[in-house]
This record gives sequence, structure tokens and C-alpha cells, in this order.
Amino acid sequence: MPNHERPGTVQLYTGDGKGKTTAAFGLALRAAGHGRRVLILQFMKGSERYGEVLAARRLAGVAVEQYGRDDFVRRGAPTAEDRRLAAAGMARARQAVASGDYDLVILDELNVAVAYGLVPEDDVLALIKGKAAALELVLTGREAPPALIEAADLVTEMKEIKHPYQRGVKAREGVEY
Repeated sequence: MPNHERPGTVQLYTGDGKGKTTAAFGLALRAAGHGRRVLILQFMKGSERYGEVLAARRLAGVAVEQYGRDDFVRRGAPTAEDRRLAAAGMARARQAVASGDYDLVILDELNVAVAYGLVPEDDVLALIKGKAAALELVLTGREAPPALIEAADLVTEMKEIKHPYQRGVKAREGVEY
């Protein structure tokens, strides 16, 4: 049974380095191990090929929902479908955060959705302000706006120092996705 003696926090993982989604899914794994109820909403991602999604969907108490196409969103030129999916993701996030059904809600790539103009920053700030005291809320993605950084309780910036991409190594199944 979940222990709600301590208040939940808002965690934000940002930066240009690898590991933001991986850290969030690691937290989901940890929470699931303790019997917590977890919801992961992925913005701007719609592919079933991600290993972390495949694994998380096998865990009791963990749900993953995707609100994106299986294609890249062009900065400055999102499609009507990109906007529709982002709006649906935010509607689901509001419902989930208010429901009391979850102990941990992860909004993966939400920072990027804000930076690309798919989700209004003020909507995210209202979501943070209105979250239940016991809920742990995690936002991931590059380019986190200063207001979201300020609103978070814990902020981690992943900084790339060196990456195999720089040597022409392509993304590898089971490592990068």
C-alpha cells in the first residue's frame, strides 16, 4: 500500500544530454516495485518501438499512453495533428493529476512540447499548482522554460560531454531506444 506520509514533489529533468526519459522510467520502475500506481504520458512520441515503453507496459500498476505521431515534430511547423495530440495529452494529464488514481505521473517530453508551442506554459504551471499534495509529478525534455524550472522542487540537467553520435554511431535498439 502506498505511503503518503511525505508530500509529493515536482521533478524536472532537462538538458541536452542523454538520460531524461531513462531517469523518469527508472523512477517508474522504482515506484512500481513499491506497489505505487504510475502513469506515464509521452508527448511528441507515438512509436511502439521504444524499449522502455515495451518494458513498462509489462509492469503491474504502470500505464503508458502516447500523445504523438511516429514522426518528428518540425519546430515552428507543427501539424494540426501534432497540436490535437498535444491538447489530448494535456487533457489527460489534467484528469490524471486531479483523479487521485496515481501516485506518480510522468509527463515525458512535455518540456519540448512547451518549447515547440504545442502546450501553453501557463497550462503546465496551472497543472503543477493544482496537483494533489501526495502526487509525485515528473516533467522531462530539453529546453525547460525558466518558469517550469522555478516551479519544480527538484531539477536535474543532463549535460552531454561526449556521445557516440559524434562519431557517427547510429541509435541502437536497447540502448538509445
